[in-house]
Amino acid sequence: MAAVIRFALKVVVMALAFYGLTRLLSGIQIDGNEDGALGISGTFLWVALVFAVVNAIVGPILRFLSFPAILLSLGLFLLVVNAALLGLTAALSDRLSVDGFGTAVLGGLVLAVVGWAADLVLDRR
Repeated sequence: MAAVIRFALKVVVMALAFYGLTRLLSGIQIDGNEDGALGISGTFLWVALVFAVVNAIVGPILRFLSFPAILLSLGLFLLVVNAALLGLTAALSDRLSVDGFGTAVLGGLVLAVVGWAADLVLDRR
């Protein structure tokens, strides 16, 4: 039960990160659904949930396949992997749009840092 609560809290934190990204980067837009059950905030929660699922399923596969590039670049290629995960999330969701590779890299970097910080805070016992 505690794992489900941690996951739900992380999705909420990532939804806040997506909200911050839409304010920080003009190339990332989320079209809020005002008619939805939770309104516009529900749209941010939905996009964060889709990103969490993509990151949990596709992320390890991409990291494994790109391990030589990650090793040769001393980890910098992880920025490209995070950008790809953000782009895949945008492709799966009709509410998220990312304009360009540079914006995806910056957005992926911010999401990775926020996700790492959320893991640090939420995994404390």
